[in-house]
Amino acid sequence: MKKAEVVFIPSPGVGHLVSTIEFAKLLIKRDNRLRVTVLVIKFPHTTETDVYIKSLPNSDSLNVINLPECSLPPTSGPGPAMNALLEAQKPNVKQAVSNLITGEQHGQLAAFVVDMFCTNMIDIAKEFSVPAFVFFTSGVAFLGLNFHIHNLFERDNVDSNQFLQLTELAIPSFANLVPTKSMPSAVLHKEYESFFISYAKGLKNADGIIVNSFEELESHAVYSFSSHPDLVGLPIYPVGPILNPEPKTKGTVDSDDIINWLDDQPPSSVVFICFGSRGSFDEDQVKEIALAVENSGARFVWSLRKPPPKGTMIPPTDYPLSELVSVLPEGFLDRTVEIGRVIGWAPQAQVLAHPATGGFVSHCGWNSTLESIYFGVPVATWPLFADQQLNAFELVTELKTAVEIALDYRVELFGGPNYLLTADKIERGIRNVLQKDGELKTAVEIALDYRVELFGGPNYLLTADKIERGIRNVLQKDGEFCLH
Repeated sequence: MKKAEVVFIPSPGVGHLVSTIEFAKLLIKRDNRLRVTVLVIKFPHTTETDVYIKSLPNSDSLNVINLPECSLPPTSGPGPAMNALLEAQKPNVKQAVSNLITGEQHGQLAAFVVDMFCTNMIDIAKEFSVPAFVFFTSGVAFLGLNFHIHNLFERDNVDSNQFLQLTELAIPSFANLVPTKSMPSAVLHKEYESFFISYAKGLKNADGIIVNSFEELESHAVYSFSSHPDLVGLPIYPVGPILNPEPKTKGTVDSDDIINWLDDQPPSSVVFICFGSRGSFDEDQVKEIALAVENSGARFVWSLRKPPPKGTMIPPTDYPLSELVSVLPEGFLDRTVEIGRVIGWAPQAQVLAHPATGGFVSHCGWNSTLESIYFGVPVATWPLFADQQLNAFELVTELKTAVEIALDYRVELFGGPNYLLTADKIERGIRNVLQKDGELKTAVEIALDYRVELFGGPNYLLTADKIERGIRNVLQKDGEFCLH
């Protein structure tokens, strides 16, 4: 029997591709009547997804097609650049899907699943008369914010300039007032307004939205979609956490060396400093991080990446050793050789899963957020761009599973950071996040020693206050949790 064909279209970038592939694997595992084809769109002249795609096992149920690269005209910003790229790829998508459904080995086209930034591809799904779902690779709270801000723009005639006059805003999917400084750049800058309106409208055009989150984590946000008048009727399907515990690519560091080093460290003693596949800093900020790390005295694994050339969209790369020495303070590597490792690309999930890891200085990308929660490692927040400021706010204020290094740090695409984060703030965050890990571990170990002997009774009475605290923790009502 021929399998029903589901077409996935992730947006460019390895972060979106990995979560898309992992969801596709999950879908195939749950229903063997399905065959998934992933159409990969690349930014011109980038190869960041190639290694990951080549690492995928051969499968009759999972097919990955690299679409032809498109040359793009110069544009004024990232929003127009993304729109131009996706519009240019529409003919390639249409042709690829036509080839799929006319081939002898393939079954009937069942649906499109498009990335949150690829909603213009819903037009092609309609041409083929099949439903189109959005795969939203961020959280439910952030999804709710997008819909609420779109309503303010379109229904209430609010614009970006008016947001700048506010200090905080009530968002249905957040239990707390959200500071304006934690809003995404697409909301705060007038030049992004048309892009944001088009993007949010595209989300509403979908037949449903599949979200990489889960109700136990974002219970208030999920409930808001069935209770708030502005959100009722927008079908969402939380299917997370969708994670890839295996390395995504291979850098200049041998991941076995890092894991072996972690094996020799005490439990919960190491802070992991990593800013995702696109996080990097200039030399001034690198030196502040190095000073903070050294002054804290904490054991550390630091994933330090080389920034791409200004004005490009290529991802950061690993420093050659000769350059690494020059970008760090003189003698730093020698002075910290006993307590830390500075590496390039990092096997993030493996490091977070290791019992020696006690804290995570993170950019708060949603994949990293889910991994930190899954492995029970508290975060010190240092957002850079996109949804990361909102994710950082959610971790610190809504979930209370993180400590703040910064909530308002921001790097504009094709621009620089809004300020230099000083060593004293970073050091405080490192110290606090390791202390936070101790608090979470204590919260978990409420009743590890409770025991009922066979043909006997329990060794003690577990009191109501401890049981109540456990119930609150697991439901995240008091903001403390540990999900392993």
